[in-house]
Amino acid sequence: MAACALAACALVWSGDANAQSSTPNEFSRVLELINQQEQRLNAQERQLQDQQREISEQRELIERQRREILAMGGSVSEADLGEIRGAGVGAHGLNYAALAADEPISVNRRAPITTLTQTEGGSAAPTGTPAAPPDRPVGEAPPEETQVSTVEALPEGQNALLGQGRLVIEPSFEYSRSSSNRFVFRGVEIVTGIQIGLIEANDSARDTFSSSLAIRYALTDRLEIEGRVPYIHRSDRITTVSQNSQTTTQTFELQGSELGDVELSARYQLNRGRNGAPIFVAGARVKSNTGLGPFELDRDAQGVSTELATGSGFWAVQGSLSMMYPSDPAVLFANVSYMYNITEDVDRTFGTVHVGHVNPGDSVGFGFGFGFSLNPRFSYSLGYSHSYVMPTETELNGMITESTELQVGSLQLGLSFRATERLTLATSVDVGVTEDAPDVRLSFRTPFRW
Repeated sequence: MAACALAACALVWSGDANAQSSTPNEFSRVLELINQQEQRLNAQERQLQDQQREISEQRELIERQRREILAMGGSVSEADLGEIRGAGVGAHGLNYAALAADEPISVNRRAPITTLTQTEGGSAAPTGTPAAPPDRPVGEAPPEETQVSTVEALPEGQNALLGQGRLVIEPSFEYSRSSSNRFVFRGVEIVTGIQIGLIEANDSARDTFSSSLAIRYALTDRLEIEGRVPYIHRSDRITTVSQNSQTTTQTFELQGSELGDVELSARYQLNRGRNGAPIFVAGARVKSNTGLGPFELDRDAQGVSTELATGSGFWAVQGSLSMMYPSDPAVLFANVSYMYNITEDVDRTFGTVHVGHVNPGDSVGFGFGFGFSLNPRFSYSLGYSHSYVMPTETELNGMITESTELQVGSLQLGLSFRATERLTLATSVDVGVTEDAPDVRLSFRTPFRW
């Protein structure tokens, strides 16, 4: 219609020009302007058709994703299709890692429609109103935030934050086994095979069962708190064989069942990981002395304990820093920590020994590894953790004694399976690789999400 109007105007103008004996060149310029306008309108029409085709393709993609989500037992609404949480987008744009972790799933909304309008100079210029005013200069790409998917198989305390308002209740069960064999000879060896002195062999086996209930709640997208209440059962069996003039065998069996040390912790995400940067999360943990400590045990007349401790007996504060770097479909992780054990004056006498000031050894730890999501419901992790426990200083009968340091290193394997939308089954196995580490530690967790 615009072309017809322009043509009509041109004919009127040309009629006036003929009446005034205008030259044929002026009429040719008018026709050339009309042709240029028609070409621009045709170009605008082709661009609008291309945009409409792209919009249709995006709508088909969104509908296909909705059907795939519903087929997996999930649900999604139009309001949810705006924000992506988690990494690992599949071939059709589905966030499989976030789906496995029961995270909100979304795709990008379609871009605002851009139209072409005619400028005074006769050129076509793009115009249009975006959904929201730009918060950066035109032409500058927005910084991309690193998204970390929640992989339940990652070590405890290493995972991504939940998201504001989300709650997790996590019952867990753990079993650990420690054993040692020691042979001691106190004397002299005259010739090979002939020894004069005391021979002592010690064989010990320690089994620990613990169950705990943890509640974790996200106050914001970057801050969450957690409380944990454990219950401990321990069983030790120690056999000692001594040989001097005759062989003496002694076996000691001790047990202990009591509430463990209650813990309270908080985790805060320091950065948003823009432009592919790793995510850093700072943590703080406070451990109480609610468990039965080593200086609170029942003892016999000689001061030997008749039961086992279920707690450290000291308050402790731990600070940690963890790093997560997504490399789809894996998540690399690393962490460092330092635990400070608060000193205490015991001031108690056991048998003939008076225990005064006790300074428990602090500990430094680190770990690293990766988590891998095989499909929306199953993931696993591999890693290594190591702790260096400093010597403990104890005042005994007015003299300071110092224990030996400990090196505790373990290889870690974790597995997780998403049973339902809210329930995940997770297990981990730690195998000790140093003498001070437990031989094996097996844990089983069942986090429920809301």
